[in-house]
Amino acid sequence: MLGSLSEADDAVQDAWLRASRADADEVDNLGGWLTTIVARVCLNMLRSRKRRQEEPLDAHVPDPIISPGGGLQPEEEALLADSVGLALLVVLDSLSPAERLAFVLHDMFELPFEEIAPMVGRSPVAARQLASRARRRVKGAEIPSPDPDLGRQRAVVDAFFRAARGGDFEALVALLDPDVVLRADLGAGRPGSRVIRGAAAVAGQARGFPRAVVTPALVNGAAGAVITVRGRPIAVMGFTVVQGKIVEIDAIADPERVARIAAAVLSAD
Repeated sequence: MLGSLSEADDAVQDAWLRASRADADEVDNLGGWLTTIVARVCLNMLRSRKRRQEEPLDAHVPDPIISPGGGLQPEEEALLADSVGLALLVVLDSLSPAERLAFVLHDMFELPFEEIAPMVGRSPVAARQLASRARRRVKGAEIPSPDPDLGRQRAVVDAFFRAARGGDFEALVALLDPDVVLRADLGAGRPGSRVIRGAAAVAGQARGFPRAVVTPALVNGAAGAVITVRGRPIAVMGFTVVQGKIVEIDAIADPERVARIAAAVLSAD
């Protein structure tokens, strides 16, 4: 719903405080009641985020779930089972708060519009329209389906970093889809966050990791990496690989944020 692990934690704590102060003895459907509370908390947070305009949405990369490259732990598998890919999260960030809530609750959690309507302060018909508009945006984004073979993904990503470290421009271009998209999120308030399109432009940005240590990782279940320099985390990179070509790269280069979301990989390393 939020695309932020820290905000999700805050939303759960806020919802728990609200629920603990209320009288739940008369609640017939406890799960639905708690869902309503969490949904309204998330809606308020999304609306507040829109008002603050914390970061340019076209260059914002939501928080992924990052796991060591050797495999997932059971609790991480459970998290990923309920998560969505980075490409879809980026599209969700472009929706209005009400559209996002209606789409996620209906299309992902199968809640009826009669239950969603009071959460967004609309009629069931209007809530259905919100989800429909969001669905059209999501379908129109043509979100790529990554190669299901993680080994093939990893081979392409490893080749990308070898070419980048060696400054091999032609090798990088050969690994990239002609219409590849790079989203570089340097953090709120920091200049330089941008979206770069096209194999030549992305390859030009990717060359050179002379002192960096590239630690393989799973980024939302797909091949990716955590980048450190002298032990200091500087970036997380997630890749979408389709038919042997990289079609999307999502890079988070805010060191404090990287340290937080990649803690499992950094501690294992």
